[in-house]
Amino acid sequence: MIYVAGVPFSPDESSQGTDTLIALMEHPDLVSASNSFKSTAEKKFSVSEDSNSVKSKISKSVYIFQKEFATVDPALVDLVGTDEATTCVGISIRNCRTGMISLAHMDFPNVVENGLSQMLSLITDRDSDTLLDVHLVGGFDDISSQHPNLAPKNRKKLEGYSYPLCAKIIETLRIRSENFQIRTLHVLGQNTKLNTEGFACPIFHGFVVDTSNGSITPASFDRKSRCPDEIVRRIRVTASFEDPNLSHKLLDTYETNSDNFVIAPCVWTIRQKRIATTLQRLSDIEILLTCSSSPSAEAPDFVDNERRKWDYLIRNPNWRETFPSEQPRRFQRTPDGNWVSSL
Repeated sequence: MIYVAGVPFSPDESSQGTDTLIALMEHPDLVSASNSFKSTAEKKFSVSEDSNSVKSKISKSVYIFQKEFATVDPALVDLVGTDEATTCVGISIRNCRTGMISLAHMDFPNVVENGLSQMLSLITDRDSDTLLDVHLVGGFDDISSQHPNLAPKNRKKLEGYSYPLCAKIIETLRIRSENFQIRTLHVLGQNTKLNTEGFACPIFHGFVVDTSNGSITPASFDRKSRCPDEIVRRIRVTASFEDPNLSHKLLDTYETNSDNFVIAPCVWTIRQKRIATTLQRLSDIEILLTCSSSPSAEAPDFVDNERRKWDYLIRNPNWRETFPSEQPRRFQRTPDGNWVSSL
């Protein structure tokens, strides 16, 4: 069940996810919350000494990539965040009674149902009537630049990537038994602007949650603050699409009780090396057009991140070299907030 401002949100019982999504996007409280979020300065997490950045080591933080989720205990973690979202959606769910928070970076509608169950498994009991605060950020309007005069009620007829994902999330929240109070719905038109070339793109690609109170802030992270084990985790996302055991699921990389990252083994084959070798020969523009769902909306480091991932696959074609004895890669937090391998 969905709540807004403490009141059950009950559109027509025959409504589907798309209709509920449209109604929520027009709700005055959520419009106000989105406008407030939009006016908040973005936090830039970096290990550099840049005066405009927030050094990642000053707080105990957890970062998640696309298709990952993490459930964090506020007694162990100060901040949890994600970025790099264009047509993906970041979703935060917080148990208002315990303060436990689960954050996911959802990429396709087929992960939503199982993904929400994974997120909720450590933060609530199914029989509990506790309100769960929900924030949704991402999923820019990737059809607006192609159909600028299209009415909102007709957008559901078009494909795109963001709209079906947002609608699926809202529909799944609506029909579940838990009580979800939507605090922020900063998606689609609310998270869309035009870039200098006139193409639609996200206003914000990510956000961070303060675990002490559940508040969210727009955020971006540099390469070194997206840790630990950045490249292997990126490869694991790609490899998961060919693994039937990970079909329709989010990737669990963070161990809540120990505050450790545990990267389970994933398999890639010589085929992945061949694909990586072929893609590595493409120009930057060709990489954007081939590998992105929204080429004109990607962050500046998108191509570099793809090339570094392919370079690793080319240099390490045997997955067992990355996961010796088929064991997970475990990382432990150090006193200064960094991560070290604990194998």
